[in-house]
Amino acid sequence: MFLDQPMPRFSLGILQVNHDRSLEIGDRFPDDSHRFRDLLDRLEMRFDYRVYMTIGGELPESPHAHDGFLITGSPLSVLDDSLFWRDDLFGFIRACDAEKVPLIGACFGHQAVAVALGGKVAKRTGGYNVGVEATRFHATKPFMHADQPDLSFYMFHEDEVVALPDDIEVIGRSEGCAIASFAKGDHILAVQAHPEFHDSFMRAVLEFSKSAMSDDCYATALASLAQPTDGAVFAEWMAAFLTAGRAEAGGV
Repeated sequence: MFLDQPMPRFSLGILQVNHDRSLEIGDRFPDDSHRFRDLLDRLEMRFDYRVYMTIGGELPESPHAHDGFLITGSPLSVLDDSLFWRDDLFGFIRACDAEKVPLIGACFGHQAVAVALGGKVAKRTGGYNVGVEATRFHATKPFMHADQPDLSFYMFHEDEVVALPDDIEVIGRSEGCAIASFAKGDHILAVQAHPEFHDSFMRAVLEFSKSAMSDDCYATALASLAQPTDGAVFAEWMAAFLTAGRAEAGGV
């Protein structure tokens, strides 16, 4: 008699597009990829992770190197064509799209996916959008297994997606970001917010960046941090999104 063998862990490639070297942030907190690992590791299901330092030019050999991918956030701008690795990242995003490999983008990743697939990113006319802000998900997707159309996230961005091609669906918006989340088919999910942030990290980043924003922007952002956030719920959404193909096949 043969016992059922457990499904192997989901293999997730994390493309890190930031490397903070500051004393205030980089030396005090885990980096971007580990914040996402910490978020996902709270779930019952387990992942096998491989981090790619894309900020240094490292990318997976192919879209099939892992079961799915996640592109992190970054204080860098997708509008900066001096980033030597940017166009290669765009090419990898297009390859994932062509092969319909699950791909998630957050913040910079959200914007990079948009540009790579024919969308447009621009500087926000109102400057930085910072603080805790609710994203209303007005489209219902299978991975949204929680009955909660509004999720509150940490926001910290100066660029934003302003246009998308017709085959990409806007699924969420917030007060400060009209295209706060989008999806393409069953294989691409992007969100402008930072579900991986936590309170102490956000407070440190806000203080570190205080000189880059107006006093009103800083004060409003600081006051908003008293609100609870829903990163843990979005982690469940991410896991359900990434593993949807396995679930249909009778796996995870």
